[in-house]
Amino acid sequence: MTDLAARLLYALAALLARLPWPWLYRLGDLLAVAVLRPRSRESRVTACNLQIAYPHMHPSQRDELRQAILRTTARQLMETLRLWTRPHAENLALIREQHGTELLDAAIAGGRGVIIAAPHYGNWELLNQWLAARTPLAILYAPPESKVGEAFLNRVRADDRTDGQPPRVTQVRAEAAGVRQLFKRLAAGGVLGILPDQQPKQGDGEFGPFFGKEALTMTLLGRLAARSGAVVLMAYCERIDSHRAGPGFALHLESTPAAVADADPRIAVAALNAAIERIARRDPAQYQWTYKRYSLRPSGRGEDNPYWPQCY
Repeated sequence: MTDLAARLLYALAALLARLPWPWLYRLGDLLAVAVLRPRSRESRVTACNLQIAYPHMHPSQRDELRQAILRTTARQLMETLRLWTRPHAENLALIREQHGTELLDAAIAGGRGVIIAAPHYGNWELLNQWLAARTPLAILYAPPESKVGEAFLNRVRADDRTDGQPPRVTQVRAEAAGVRQLFKRLAAGGVLGILPDQQPKQGDGEFGPFFGKEALTMTLLGRLAARSGAVVLMAYCERIDSHRAGPGFALHLESTPAAVADADPRIAVAALNAAIERIARRDPAQYQWTYKRYSLRPSGRGEDNPYWPQCY
C-alpha cells in the first residue's frame, strides 16, 4: 500500500507539473496568498527567523522581506514538482550559468572523496540532478515520519536513466548504518551530497553562531571530512531569472575553509555556518526561512525556545 500511495502521489505531481510555466507560477502565487497571512505557521516562523537574523532591520523592511520569502517559497514548490517529475535533461537546460565546476572535477580526480554541502538556497533538487549527471552520487537524507512520504521522496529523487546502467544516485538514510556507508564511499573516492543546515537532534550536533545566534548544527559533515580527508565544496543553484519558458539558474561550486574539518567540533560548525550564512545573504528571499532553525537551545543558559508559543 505504501508503494501504491507513493505512485499515486507521483502521478498527481506529474499531472500538475505538465502545466505551462506561467500557470505554475500563478498557482504558486495563489498558494502564497494563503501563507502570507500573518497568522499562518509559515508566516510566523519566517517573521521570527528574520527578527533573529536581521534585528537591526526596520520592521517594515523585515515585513517586505517576509512577503518576498513566502512568495518565492510558494513558487519554488511548484518549480520543484516539475523538476521531480520531468526528464532530468529537460530540467538541466534551466541552468544558464555554471561557476566553479573545475573545483569538482579536480576534487574527483584527487581521489580523496568529495563532500558537497548544499544549503537550502535556490533550488537544491536541481543541484542534485546536475551532480548526478556529472558523477555517481550518494545523498544523505532525514527520512520523513510518513512512510508514504519517504517512498515518494525516494521515487522523485531517483536517477531517471533508462540505459540499463547502475543508478548514479544512492539515497542514504541519516542513521548509524547510513553513516558507515558514507565513510566507505568516501574511502573509495566517492561523492556525497549533504544538506548542512538542518537542525540535528539534541546530542547529535554542536552549537555554533548562525546569523548572530547560536544554532544547533550537524557535526557529521566535519567528522566525515576530518576522518576521510575528503574535499568539501559548497554548492547551490541560484535563481537568476523567471520568464514564460521557465526559471533560469546559475550553478555555483565554491571552496570551503579548512576549518570545516577541524577536530574541534565547535570550530568546525562555526566555519560551516559562516559559509552557509554568506550564501544565504546573497539573496535572503531564496533561503529557507520557514524552518525552525533555533528551536533547540544550549543547556544551562536559560534561553527560551524563540518560537514558543507564537509559532506553535
